[in-house]
Amino acid sequence: MLSFTPFPVLTTNRLILRRLEDTDDHQIFLLRTNDRVNEYIPRTKQRSVKEAQEFIHKMNEGVDECKWIFWAINRKGSSELAGTICLWNFSEDKSNAEVGYELHPAFQGQGIMDESLKKVLEFGFHDLNLTMVQAYTHKDNVNSTKLLLKNGFVHKEDGIYEDDNFVLFAVDLSV
Repeated sequence: MLSFTPFPVLTTNRLILRRLEDTDDHQIFLLRTNDRVNEYIPRTKQRSVKEAQEFIHKMNEGVDECKWIFWAINRKGSSELAGTICLWNFSEDKSNAEVGYELHPAFQGQGIMDESLKKVLEFGFHDLNLTMVQAYTHKDNVNSTKLLLKNGFVHKEDGIYEDDNFVLFAVDLSV
């Protein structure tokens, strides 16, 4: 059984991956309304900071119920939110999960998501004993594809997604 109590704060040389806080509402709003961030994500842009607050509440409620684990990404010594990363869509037996992530353009090209993804994969495989982590990315999202391939993901031809524009990648330790 999954348990995220206490919340697993993850650290790297430059980053802290922590639980979302109510005070992140304005930065979550900026992240989730940014045109570049949303270019390849099929979702409706948030219309208000209130919607960002509701999103934070929903993510933290899901963490408390062990439905997913959702981290805010910060540089050490900074309160500015660089992005988010999560493990979610856990299989029934909790051996597989999907990773999702987004990074504000001001922080792109600095290795932040690479560093975050490495740490989350380490946590997933070592602490949660996952055997596979999957990721769906838009077929035109070259940077996301490069990130996944760099971190050991391979393209899975049998990926099923409701939109033909998305492709499945996976890291599978069970093979």
